[in-house]
Amino acid sequence: MESRVLRVERRELGLYAECGSCFGLCCVALPFAASAGFPADKAAGEPCRNLRADFRCAVHAELRERGFSGCTVYDCFGAGQKVSQHTFGGKDWRSAPETARGMFGVFPIMRHLHELLWYLTEALERPEAAPVHGELRRSLERVDGLSRGAAAQVAALDVDALRQEVGALLWRTSELVRAGVPGRRDRRGADLAGARLRGAGLRGAALRGTCLIAADLTRADLRHADLLGADLRDARLAGADLTGALFLGQAQVDGARGDGATRLPRGLTRPTHW
Repeated sequence: MESRVLRVERRELGLYAECGSCFGLCCVALPFAASAGFPADKAAGEPCRNLRADFRCAVHAELRERGFSGCTVYDCFGAGQKVSQHTFGGKDWRSAPETARGMFGVFPIMRHLHELLWYLTEALERPEAAPVHGELRRSLERVDGLSRGAAAQVAALDVDALRQEVGALLWRTSELVRAGVPGRRDRRGADLAGARLRGAGLRGAALRGTCLIAADLTRADLRHADLLGADLRDARLAGADLTGALFLGQAQVDGARGDGATRLPRGLTRPTHW
C-alpha cells in the first residue's frame, strides 16, 4: 500500500479531491466531447445537465451506465477545492456570478499545478532518486507556493514552461529509478493505439505520453515502466504486472480494463468495474 509519509504529504498539500468542498468546477469549466467518454458535447463554462443546485452530480452512482465514463477517469488532484475555497475564498459562481469567468479560467491551471505536485511527491518517495531529492523538494515548494497565489497571479502563469521545467526533473528521476533495468525500451510519445502487446517485456520502458488506447497489454511486464501521461483508455491489462510503475495515476487505471490478476503499484485501487 501507499506509504504513510506519502499519504500524509499529499493530504497536507490538498492533492486528494474533495468534491463536497468544490463548486462543481470540473462539471462546468471543462468542455465535454462525445468522442471522449461523454454522451454529447458540452462547451467550457456551460454547466453539465446533471449538476444539481448543491453542486453535486445527480447521476454520480450511474455515470458509466449513462455514458459519462469520461467523468469516472478524471482526477483534479484537489484543484477544485483549492480554487473554490482558497483562491476565491468560498464564493461560488452561482451566488457571485462575477467570479465565474475568473474561476473557470483558473481551475484548469490549478489542476496542472496540483498534478505536478502529485508527481513530485511520488518522485521524493523513490530512494533511487536520492541524487535529485534536493531539487525535487525545492521544485515542490515552488509549485505549491504558486498554487497559493491570487487568482490573477495563477491565471498569468506560463504553465507550459513550468511543466517542461518540472518534467525534465521528473525525467531525471525516471532515469535513476529505471537505471538498473537492462534493455529498457524508449517509446515516449509513440502511437500504440490498438497495438498487440500481449505478454510484452516492457519492464522499465519509457512510455511517457504514449497512446495505448485499446492496446492489448494482457500479461505484459510493465514493472517500473514510466507511464506519465500515457493514455490507457480501454487498454487491456488483464494479468499485467505494473508493480513499481512510475507516475501512473488512478484515473489512468480507471480508464483501462484489467482483472483480479492485474498487479498495481502501491497506492492505486483496483477499479470496481474490473
